Amino acid sequence: MKRVFSIALLLFIFSQCGNPSEAQQTPDANRGVIAENAMVVAAHPLAAQVGLDILKKGGNAFDAAIAVHFSLAVVYQRAGNIGGGGFAVIRTKDGEALSLDFREKAPKAARKDMYQDADGNVIKGLSREGHLAAGVPGSVDGMVKIHEKFGSLPWRELVQPAINQAYEGYTVTDFAAQTLMRFQEDFIKHNGEDFYLVKDWKQGDEIAHPDLARTLALIRDMGRDGFYKGTVAGQILEEMREGGGIMTAEDLENYESIWRDPLQGSYRGHNIITMGPPSSGGVAILQMLQGSEAFPFGEWGFNSTESVHAMVELERRVYADRATYLGDPDFYNVPLDMLLSPEYNKNRFSDISMDKKTPSSEVKEGSVDVIESVETTHYSIVDKEGNAISVTTTINGLFGNKVFVDGAGFFLNNEMDDFSVKPGVPNQFGLVGGEANSIKPEKRMLSSMTPTIVEKDGGLFLVIGTPGGSTIITSVYQTILNVIDHGMTMQEAVDAKKIHSQWLPDAVIVEEGALDNKVTRQLEKLGHELRERGEIGRMECIMVLPDGRLEGAPDNKRQGDVTALGY
Repeated sequence: MKRVFSIALLLFIFSQCGNPSEAQQTPDANRGVIAENAMVVAAHPLAAQVGLDILKKGGNAFDAAIAVHFSLAVVYQRAGNIGGGGFAVIRTKDGEALSLDFREKAPKAARKDMYQDADGNVIKGLSREGHLAAGVPGSVDGMVKIHEKFGSLPWRELVQPAINQAYEGYTVTDFAAQTLMRFQEDFIKHNGEDFYLVKDWKQGDEIAHPDLARTLALIRDMGRDGFYKGTVAGQILEEMREGGGIMTAEDLENYESIWRDPLQGSYRGHNIITMGPPSSGGVAILQMLQGSEAFPFGEWGFNSTESVHAMVELERRVYADRATYLGDPDFYNVPLDMLLSPEYNKNRFSDISMDKKTPSSEVKEGSVDVIESVETTHYSIVDKEGNAISVTTTINGLFGNKVFVDGAGFFLNNEMDDFSVKPGVPNQFGLVGGEANSIKPEKRMLSSMTPTIVEKDGGLFLVIGTPGGSTIITSVYQTILNVIDHGMTMQEAVDAKKIHSQWLPDAVIVEEGALDNKVTRQLEKLGHELRERGEIGRMECIMVLPDGRLEGAPDNKRQGDVTALGY
């Protein structure tokens, strides 16, 4: 049974929200927040303000990213984290492109069939909730790596704002209150009835995280050793012992994030910089954009019958490739040269017919009947020098594996579910996989996270990304099309209604209001099964305008607290 946490109460959210005059809305109502120098777009106003404060102190985009990350771990615990991992795509002011893989890893004791019973059947829920669902966290090491390579302000100054928020407390938004209420039963199941997040939450309530503040203080003072060794590591290991987990001290001490070359490709004269494996997103984006070159989306128009049909047919084939070929490149020879080859993709998409849909069974055999809601978080930052960073980070499901590390103040991830727990069996997002993404000790699980940067005429143009599980890839893809093919502003591209298809299930997920009745009827005549869904994606993006100003585009059309702040 977890002990009762004392809650420090201090209201400071509104005092942290910045001066509205620092970044004005343009008279053009179709644009987002406009700033002259720098911009932060993040999932919570307090985290965005922390990033802006760092930029105004003279920190660069990378300093701000670190501060935003730790702040999100406090004020956006549903997805912001120190118990998870993620990916960062970076473009320096000099045009150097890099990416950092701080994805979680399987513990050394993990095995291929660990979520199956004696008969080889998948044990429902075992990879999604509880201690066995957790991979070895990568977020703290990732932030340390970014600071070692690009940091300009002292590490302590970047972690301290999150410590202050955790100690002093903040006001719960309506969105946060609703989310906390949705998971009360899970909190009780895994953490006990006296768990401090178990209460009747309402907008305006105040909350503090004193144990998390102490953990962050150790990270502030000791860097990665403040998390992967000593007190916090001991608390994680004790949690594992209590709950039957398999993570060890060796797993924690040996974790290392990895600098990897980003994937790059072109689309209608723009250079696309994106994340490579173990993210599947970058490969999929570049494949779909190669295929998109053959279709006149601009002439067809946004969400027209032709545009939606072509996008769906491209997406279906790419997701089938994802299930077959993609995994951790340190463990599996991912055929990148083949998948990104123009010859391969020309042939791959050659059987697309504009007169009818191609059934998924003809693309590749398989059967999936589920696609569930998802959560991750993303932030995009550009500084006054032109440095840019796009970061997507997650603990996978909302509040991860629902296990709160006693005494340390944070949730662990449930990223082990992103492996193929058994070939052909879908994960919580309806995604299937095979041997390429099978469980192995110290292997990184496949991800859909797709932080992306776009260049135009050799300069920085877009910094984009989104949460959304399997819909991340298609949301980023459509946002790029919206800007380049449909001529939308950044805000219009973010706000635009999305569609999603992922090979299996053999259906098109349609955001409510995305298609008019005529287009719906025409798509159904082509053979598409349409399934309406409330929301798809929650883009957090920045565009560099022709005059050099920055347009920050928070997604305020969908539920959430996404905020853009600049100066």
